[in-house]
Amino acid sequence: MSVRLQRRTIVACLLVTLAVLGLVLVQLCVGDYPMSPRDVLSTLSGHGSPGEEFTIYTLRLPRVVTAALIGLALGASGAIFQSLTRNPLGSPDVMGFTMGASVGAVLVILVLHGGDAGVTGGAMVGGFVTSAAVYLLAYRKGVQGFRLILVGIGISAILESVVSYLLLRARLQDAQDAYVWLVGSLNGRDWGHVVIIGAVTGLMLPAGMVLSGRMRMLEMGDDTAQALGVPVEPSRRWLLGVGTMLCAGAVAAGGPISFVALAAPQIMRRLTGGPLAVLPSALMGAFLLVLSDLAGQRLWPDIQFPVGIATLCIGGIYLAWLLFRQNKTNRF
Repeated sequence: MSVRLQRRTIVACLLVTLAVLGLVLVQLCVGDYPMSPRDVLSTLSGHGSPGEEFTIYTLRLPRVVTAALIGLALGASGAIFQSLTRNPLGSPDVMGFTMGASVGAVLVILVLHGGDAGVTGGAMVGGFVTSAAVYLLAYRKGVQGFRLILVGIGISAILESVVSYLLLRARLQDAQDAYVWLVGSLNGRDWGHVVIIGAVTGLMLPAGMVLSGRMRMLEMGDDTAQALGVPVEPSRRWLLGVGTMLCAGAVAAGGPISFVALAAPQIMRRLTGGPLAVLPSALMGAFLLVLSDLAGQRLWPDIQFPVGIATLCIGGIYLAWLLFRQNKTNRF
């Protein structure tokens, strides 16, 4: 077993990791009860006052850790799906996997009135059912990237109508709660959410890194990959399953947060100057989501925007730039 390391990739990953840690520290410092970095570090080392410990361990740290883990999952999932489709638009939110997980979670919230465990299970089941449907409908003696995207967009439109129907039939209070979740929010996140997304990310991120070598082979085309000894369809199904698990876990913990999975792999690809990679994309996803959450909380102190609103603003600008660039170079 061998690993190829590129200096530029290592430096980029280290810088992004340091940026994430810096943003986490800022998140822990600012708020209605401001704290200095020294106070935060003292509290984390077990020397804070009871009030500081409550502020850090109960209010702030679970939220920022959840944000970082969701960002890791979304960034890695985006890299996997963009590699499978060989298209920068091939992210789980564009292809319908995010919406599929959302339908499963909304069914649990509005119909079954389940708790966090039920929402997690519903998101996982919804994500896997959607991924299986997209894969089977796109399969024609193999799966081509453009077919996955087109079928996924169609499935996503159908699932959006299902969500709208469920919201219209629900009670007003339940519909309001579900809508806040559908926007993508980190409000009220506790250590239970950290456990959920931490377990999914801890299992699936290493699996994606192990399969990243096959990703690069599949990007060269099915015939070339098969000639190099890669089992094409089994590898594609494994990658599809890992990407779906990461996406569904992120949806279960924070709702369908848009554009992070779309933007993170491409931004990191330009920083590293190399191919799509799971771990670098995951780190960029964590950076984007923690930054978006900080912006949603602090840019307008009197208004607390859900993190999904902030990622929509950032992602909309990125998507417009990407479409312009791709149209200019005729690479769609």
